[in-house]
Amino acid sequence: MAPRPVWKGYLKLSLVTCAVEVSGATSQSEKVSFRTLNRHTGNAVRRQYLDSASGKPVDGKNEVRGYEVEKDEFLVIEDEDIQSVQIESSHTLNLDSFVEKGDVDPVYIEKPYYLAPADKVSEEAFAVIRQALENKKMAGLARIVLYQRERPCLVEPFGKGMLLTTLRYGDTVRQAAEANDGRGKAKADKDLLDLATKVVERKKGKFDPSTFEDRYEKAVLDFIKSRKKSGRKVPARQEPTEEQPSNVINLFDALKKSLAAGDRKEVDDEKSKGGGARRPAAGGKSPAGKKPPPGKRKS
Repeated sequence: MAPRPVWKGYLKLSLVTCAVEVSGATSQSEKVSFRTLNRHTGNAVRRQYLDSASGKPVDGKNEVRGYEVEKDEFLVIEDEDIQSVQIESSHTLNLDSFVEKGDVDPVYIEKPYYLAPADKVSEEAFAVIRQALENKKMAGLARIVLYQRERPCLVEPFGKGMLLTTLRYGDTVRQAAEANDGRGKAKADKDLLDLATKVVERKKGKFDPSTFEDRYEKAVLDFIKSRKKSGRKVPARQEPTEEQPSNVINLFDALKKSLAAGDRKEVDDEKSKGGGARRPAAGGKSPAGKKPPPGKRKS
């Protein structure tokens, strides 16, 4: 089932325009969700908005937005008022400049959305814009109004369609220097760097998101199943872990052990594939035709 569009409007490249729709590329649904209960009765509880002066519950139909202009003085804003606020990015994605995707610092990347033509008539113009970006290996910068807020965004080819990624504003991103606080100035020792590089090379692989698993959620589900079955509290499932590392370590020894562990894993993998040491063949000779060593029983 195709995801429901969160925005409909037009994609514009100079004088070329086509109708498009934007839909979420990710899901926020969770497998485990909890309700709030009354501990004494076991009943589910409901949240209600209360009038701050009278303390009485307010019916949903009487709830309305309010903007505080002075202390405890509000300006009422109706839904129609919000909908009447329209700027270009409310209905048009205007590709007004272009950059290489690698030029965008990852810290500014926010959330991905799929961008697709809204109808058959728009498919040709959409394909032209997409192919132009693909040929130049570029991404377009635009702005879009989503969820009552204008957001900068990046538009780029993705598969047979395009991907729209919202970006963070510059004033909302903290500078890395604030987090580092003067740290990270140590120089890497050459021998240690060589060992670390070998560990990285040995563990090199291909990105495969299908291998990702939320182990914490699985542990919670296991706990819930056990609790339901036994009716009593049981410890949550624990993943086997190694001894917690100490802050005081010998980097050289740690890297050497990492490489050795990689060697052992490769041997174990070979054995699991049937590539391990072979048993002596019938007649007491090894596969190489040699007799078994003295003291060993013949097969």
